[in-house]
Amino acid sequence: MKRKLIFICTILLGLVFISCNHVRQGNGNSVTNAESQEAGVKQAMNSPAQICAKTEIPVLCFHRIEDGNKSTYNVSPATFSADIKMLVDSGYHSISPAQLYDYLAYNKTLPQKPVMITFDDSRVEDALIAAPVLEKYGFRGVFFIMTITYNKKNYMTIDQIAQLAKAGHTIGLHSWDHTMVTKYKDAADWQKQVVDPNKKLEKIIGRPVEYWAYPDGVFDHKGTEELSKYFKLSFSLGTKRDSLLPLQTIRRMIVPDWTPKGMLNAMHRTFARKKS
Repeated sequence: MKRKLIFICTILLGLVFISCNHVRQGNGNSVTNAESQEAGVKQAMNSPAQICAKTEIPVLCFHRIEDGNKSTYNVSPATFSADIKMLVDSGYHSISPAQLYDYLAYNKTLPQKPVMITFDDSRVEDALIAAPVLEKYGFRGVFFIMTITYNKKNYMTIDQIAQLAKAGHTIGLHSWDHTMVTKYKDAADWQKQVVDPNKKLEKIIGRPVEYWAYPDGVFDHKGTEELSKYFKLSFSLGTKRDSLLPLQTIRRMIVPDWTPKGMLNAMHRTFARKKS
């Protein structure tokens, strides 16, 4: 009887051990999966060198869109419409700064033949001419606002800026009054040109403003360091990137009143090679 009892107890203890061991293994696998999922969420950002090594995406910059203006920074409405049609007919797809950031920082996939269309200086034709053309072809643009221009003649109103954001375009900051970053000497300058205008712009569009365009396209390393505190990406004009902060020195190409074919050829030349 005593031996039988010992035998039964031994079997029960064995079953308990097997059960506990299985639970521990199950819990271990659950933790491993959770840790793996967490690791996916916290994917490491690419290093500056890795970002610089990636193929550059064409980023075009328009300033003024009107007839009769001979400025290098102007295109006629007809030329602008033809430029966008040329991009569409050539198989390009417009992308947002958010998509570009994810591509550069985290290797996210972009559509085939991506291009970004940007506008500086808050001109009223951005809302009246540019946006309708882009939307006609299923494109969206990036509009960098110089906030001193709110509601002034020939410039966009607050309502027009808000409507652009509502329509799916991206709104970025282009400083308060177009003073170059290299001239910001102290905290008061940064407050005036960046911090305060950004807060006001965010209130207008009802969302964060995460992108900046340098006035005159000019930057220095000190400026890029400061801007990295406020913006995911900053955009220059045709200059080399800062190898330590490439996300704050995204190159753009100004588009003058060329033929659409000339614009496309220049874009291919400008962004054909990887730039440092």
